[in-house]
Amino acid sequence: MTVPLRLTDENAAADGEMCLNGVFAALSDPVRRAILVRLDGHELLVSEIAGPFDISLQAVSKHIQVLVRAGLVQQERSGRISRCSLVTGPIYAAAVWINRYSKYWQEQFDLLAVALEEVEKPRAKRQLVHRNKRRNRGSARGAGRRTNS
Repeated sequence: MTVPLRLTDENAAADGEMCLNGVFAALSDPVRRAILVRLDGHELLVSEIAGPFDISLQAVSKHIQVLVRAGLVQQERSGRISRCSLVTGPIYAAAVWINRYSKYWQEQFDLLAVALEEVEKPRAKRQLVHRNKRRNRGSARGAGRRTNS
């Protein structure tokens, strides 16, 4: 039986794809995203992470394990104490992957900007006309006033 060999680049691409799958799967849950927000810039105990959530400590621990497996959280244990910290590398890799497709939504933003400019032009013109009318009325009133000498 022969086993097909894959090139190293293909292996790396497959590993990167699996890593991205894990990151996106982990990010798909709002509780896990909230955990990442809490860990941003902080190293916290599991009990500190669990504090604001209306779920059990065990449920929070399971969410943390999903984040650890995805490479998004590093967990250091010292006896029964477990400290968690954010690992930004996989988030950066996901952002790079998503950014490849930014050209598509950038085109939409450009079209929106053009449409908004077209909407603003008549509005700005109306405001200018209205402002000029008020000035003209004000100067006409001032011209009609008499000064007592």
